[in-house]
Amino acid sequence: MKPWLFQRIFGHAEYLLCQEQEGIEKLGNPLKMQKALNFPRSLWVLCIGTFFNRIGGFVSAFLILYMTTKGYTATQAGMAASAYGIGSISAAALGGYFADRMGRRNTIMLSMFASAATMLVLSQATVLWLVIVLVTLAGLATELYRPASSALIADLVPSEQRVGAFALYRLAINLGVTAGSVVAGILASHSFILLFIGDALTSVIFGLLILFALPADVRKRAEPSSGQSNFFQAVLPDRGFLLLLVAGIAVAFVYLQHLSTMALQVQALGLSNAVYGLLLSVNALAVVFLELPISAITRRFPRPAVIAFGFLLIGLGFGLFAFAPTIPLLALAVIVWTLGEIVQGPVTTAYVADLSPAHLRGSYQGIWGMTWSIGLILAPLLGTLVFTWSTTGLWVLCALLGTLAAGSVLLITRPKDRQEQAISSSGTTLADVGMQE
Repeated sequence: MKPWLFQRIFGHAEYLLCQEQEGIEKLGNPLKMQKALNFPRSLWVLCIGTFFNRIGGFVSAFLILYMTTKGYTATQAGMAASAYGIGSISAAALGGYFADRMGRRNTIMLSMFASAATMLVLSQATVLWLVIVLVTLAGLATELYRPASSALIADLVPSEQRVGAFALYRLAINLGVTAGSVVAGILASHSFILLFIGDALTSVIFGLLILFALPADVRKRAEPSSGQSNFFQAVLPDRGFLLLLVAGIAVAFVYLQHLSTMALQVQALGLSNAVYGLLLSVNALAVVFLELPISAITRRFPRPAVIAFGFLLIGLGFGLFAFAPTIPLLALAVIVWTLGEIVQGPVTTAYVADLSPAHLRGSYQGIWGMTWSIGLILAPLLGTLVFTWSTTGLWVLCALLGTLAAGSVLLITRPKDRQEQAISSSGTTLADVGMQE
């Protein structure tokens, strides 16, 4: 599978990532730029597959609407939607465990093929309890691949290139989601069943791409260091990672208000739902067009400082909603927290890879993913409660949480053995053992 199409799509963005490379002015085409970045072929395969998979991520977004059209009450539909979140939390932990035990490639294929099968069965379910069970399984199967993908990226590229690699991966996700929202609207206008079929089809495409285009898992299996033979022995003494998890949950709670109470804020100001949609589009477009260029800058600075700055921007951005009664000011607030998302997103994932022992990268990525799953549950539940009590109070709380999270990250120190491990393994990636063109 040649990555030429994907490279041409992202040629300009990749050029921005390459600006620091020696002789950049001589680079005339995407293939030469890939050599400058030294991104292996397997990373492009993963990004292409992820792009197609996210195009088909329809069902979770349209589940409530689908169920209400089938005669279920809003409460019953909400129960089913919550079940997806429960499945995704389980997927974060299990996906990381499987990635470290079964291998990244096998875990991604298991996730995709199981997701496709579950979606097809779910499309035929008519009994509420069965729908809830299948939605839970769908959340588990669909999200199982995420820790494995993140761990694979960490395996493929050395530490100094991870920010750019994760930015490229996130761009594939965001482009897929953006395209998928258009496709989903077209399919849903004809038949909701087409959403399930389309979701299953894109999962199969991703699974087959991994099966045939991604080489067998040939990473050099890192030996656990003394006292770190399993995940809990490694993570419990790792106060830095535990502190990052707590900060991550706080920021996830703040950031995910854009899917719940931000809509209520727009409504409370007497503005239409179209304004809420416009604000979300500002976020989506900014992420798509700015994340790679900004990542080319942020990768030059210490990662804890960048993460802290991003967390702070997210908190302050949502805090600005307390002082934003007009559409321009609302848009300004969205731009601020979107910049925070862009600044910290790829850097945080790369930093988690730096903090993790090589043999537990999947587990660390999985647990980090759980912070966002927890936030997805807490944000609408607690956010709406605080919003009902005090609108201004919620946004002040968001600013406070973002500030505290930023300060917490600055306190993180990297364990000495991880520093030594990073130095010794910085030149050893999957590219060195055959996973490259």
